Amino acid sequence: MTEGILLPALYLPNISYFQAIKNNEGPIIIEQYENFPKQTFRTRTEIATANGILNLMVPIVHGKKMRVPMKDVQINYDHPWQRLHWLSIQTAYRSSPYFEYYEDDFKIFYDREYDLLLDYNVEQLKLILKLLKLNREIIFTEKYTSESPNDIDYRTAIHPKKPSLIVSQKPYYQLFEDNNGFQEDISIIDLLFSQGSQSKNFF
Repeated sequence: MTEGILLPALYLPNISYFQAIKNNEGPIIIEQYENFPKQTFRTRTEIATANGILNLMVPIVHGKKMRVPMKDVQINYDHPWQRLHWLSIQTAYRSSPYFEYYEDDFKIFYDREYDLLLDYNVEQLKLILKLLKLNREIIFTEKYTSESPNDIDYRTAIHPKKPSLIVSQKPYYQLFEDNNGFQEDISIIDLLFSQGSQSKNFF
């Protein structure tokens, strides 16, 4: 396997995810054969709202099998989560300097239904890399291995219950900072809607 950075496919990943990519010139290797881990950023993202941090969670189909490879995890559309997520994003960021500039790019992920979580997250990743002007090849694991000696392994490093990989977040303008303080290492969309094409200067 080509040396690169080994990452999970996350939902609207946080800033530290892209800092890790920025700091590594190799390809992005997406883990697709891991057993889907619960309560991670694979189905969750954090955005800043007037009331503080809001978690947006993508529901998935829970089958009879206890363990399902990430590549086979299906998104559940029994409830209108897409409409609710997009409404939350609009409410939080419609007054941000660059929201209207990027609005159409992100709205498609709340209009179109994706069957698989992996496809959904990877398509978002491709868009965000393009907007950040981070030119990286994306490849996928061919099997699961617990150790990846030739690659930088971030599969378990970016996790809601673990400290941020960013030692000191470079501050940028946040709409609700006066009320809630500066929120570090939340979804990359918070930074994009604030700083536009200058976003990667802040991580």
